[in-house]
Amino acid sequence: EYIFRGISQTAGKPAVQGGFDWTHSSGFYLGTWGSNISWLEDFGAYTRSSLEWDFYGGYKANFPGSDDWAYDIGTLYYYYPGKRNPGVVNANTWEIYGAINWKWLGAKVSYSGDDYFGARPTGHKTDGTVYVDLYANYPVGDSGVTLLGHFGILDCRHDGSGSNKVSYNDWKLGASYAVAEGPLKGMEVGAHYTGNDAKAGFYTDLSGYNTAKDAGVVYIKKTF
Repeated sequence: EYIFRGISQTAGKPAVQGGFDWTHSSGFYLGTWGSNISWLEDFGAYTRSSLEWDFYGGYKANFPGSDDWAYDIGTLYYYYPGKRNPGVVNANTWEIYGAINWKWLGAKVSYSGDDYFGARPTGHKTDGTVYVDLYANYPVGDSGVTLLGHFGILDCRHDGSGSNKVSYNDWKLGASYAVAEGPLKGMEVGAHYTGNDAKAGFYTDLSGYNTAKDAGVVYIKKTF
């Protein structure tokens, strides 16, 4: 299942994902990533749309004189090919972001330059929406196991109210195991549990499925 900021993008169904990253020795990087989705059709926004295709780039480096502190600044564009229903706002979204990391702790702030994935709960544009991501990825010695933790805060500009409120907080706890040697080197398996305090009214699709409900996810990942 594809969970994005605590919200299901595939209505509880499996997801297949893949990406490509290029990093220069100077610290500049470019990348692209894709996943199947169903939420645009499930909510009746698009008549045909089953792909999220992301494009991103930025610069990351350590702060001068420190091996423990690092920063990352960049931009990311979420592209959703497909056919929109009449009157529906385009879901394509452009964000800029900045992050600071200390060893296994980090904080990242993303700022939307477009309507936040097509959301207009009050009829007004939602560009300027902010998402704060606080995270921890703690390696357990040399075991290959990493403990994962996350807390996110979505502050939607021109937010709705009551059951149509878009803003929420979300969280995630889990663990992963990465194979360091042997024929399975580069493979990672993991599991996490995610939840939030989002209002079901805004996040329930046309079939009655609440995309904001708590979920447990397991995954297998291979890096080449």
